[in-house]
Amino acid sequence: MQNKQLPNVHLRKEWDLRVRTWFNQPGRKLRRRRARVAKAAKIAPRPTELLRPAVRCPTVKYNRKVRVGRGFTLEELKAAGISAKYAATIGIAVDYRRRNRSEEALARNVERLKAYHAKLIVLPLSAKKRSAADVEAYKNAVQISGQPIPVAAETETEAPRAITAEEKKSNAYITLRKTRGDFRSAGYIEKRKLTLKQAKENAKK
Repeated sequence: MQNKQLPNVHLRKEWDLRVRTWFNQPGRKLRRRRARVAKAAKIAPRPTELLRPAVRCPTVKYNRKVRVGRGFTLEELKAAGISAKYAATIGIAVDYRRRNRSEEALARNVERLKAYHAKLIVLPLSAKKRSAADVEAYKNAVQISGQPIPVAAETETEAPRAITAEEKKSNAYITLRKTRGDFRSAGYIEKRKLTLKQAKENAKK
């Protein structure tokens, strides 16, 4: 302290009025759990969650991972023969913003929709139109908690193994740098070759 000044900090004025406590967290946890159980019982035997698509995570770092997305695109629903309005009534999530950028992802989600639709039991609103088989199947149906069709991980983990002599000799960093350099200078090399070729032809004339 300058001039040996005694510290006298005034930061203790009514601090207890501005303290944020979290004593209600256990109670809220219990309340949320009871609400989930009550909702599941109310909608039974329907699944507790809407059917959602399998999508890849964004960016190069995470795009190897497949996860549950927001909703199916209009293109996916059309390929599966389901309208967007009807999908909302049978437990299928719809996303109007997402676009399909690969045939593989489109085919995967169309198969997902068809598999769900094949297992679906839809009872008509009118009791007269309900068949005895449908009513029996509806009574025997078991409620699924979570995703009706789980998203399976596509990547398989490789079992541990010994490193080969060839792998020990190779250098990943040098290989990547060389490939990147070849790719970046490909146009310049081609142009240089063409220029030399034209120069030789002109010299012959």
